[in-house]
Amino acid sequence: MPLHLPALNVSSAKRPGPAGAGLRTVLLSLGIVAGASGTASAADILPVPEAAMAAPASGWTFTVAPYVWAPSTSGNVGFGPVKASFEMDFSQIWDHLDFAAMGVVEARYDRFSVFSDLLYMKLSADAKLPYGIGAELGTELLQWTPAAAYSLIKTDRGNFDVLAGARIWSVEASLNVTDAPLQLGLDRRHRATWVDAVIGVKAQYSLTDSVFVSGWAIAGGGSSDSNWDLLGAVGYKVNDRFSALAGYRAQGIDYEDGPFVFDSVIQGPILGGTIKF
Repeated sequence: MPLHLPALNVSSAKRPGPAGAGLRTVLLSLGIVAGASGTASAADILPVPEAAMAAPASGWTFTVAPYVWAPSTSGNVGFGPVKASFEMDFSQIWDHLDFAAMGVVEARYDRFSVFSDLLYMKLSADAKLPYGIGAELGTELLQWTPAAAYSLIKTDRGNFDVLAGARIWSVEASLNVTDAPLQLGLDRRHRATWVDAVIGVKAQYSLTDSVFVSGWAIAGGGSSDSNWDLLGAVGYKVNDRFSALAGYRAQGIDYEDGPFVFDSVIQGPILGGTIKF
């Protein structure tokens, strides 16, 4: 409602009056200034606390981190009596990597988080059978690691988390003999799917406002005899939403199921980025 005030007689303000007249004059003057804009309300006169003006935050943060891993690989694969060793140097990776898709997704609320690492690779490499027989090994690897984590240490500069989850593997391996005179039915193909329990730690720490380090160490077993995974990276924060990182990742798996043996170490440089929202 508009506030109507009588005109103030300035000359009368100079005459002595009862105690408190000066204070009434100041209050009336403030009322005239507020009324000049048309309507006076509490918001026009009293400051609003910042906390009341800010929109309440949900507390959840989400991170999507696609990456490219260019690994070398070595190990052994067995199909019953047929066993082969293989080694693919990093310099040959582009000749042997047929396809790859990789990425991490994380949702965090205060000290609690859940994350998922998905890795798919299709590789081909030269292998050696006993007596120097030449062969070609093909490997199609799908690996998914869902896990939950809790921050034992959480500060403005970083966090140190413990995690527990599962690692789901699906491996298809094929072995084709390439020495024509010895192609005597030695070609083999096998697919196996299994699940391992995993535990580990992961961390991130800001060295400066723009540069940070991050990584994880994960190990486990169950269906396989053992599996392990190590990652270390250095990142650069472009802004509050985007970051870029580069590092090195290595992992190993030792699995045996009846006549099928898959024992492999995969390692190499990794490049990626993160998007936060």
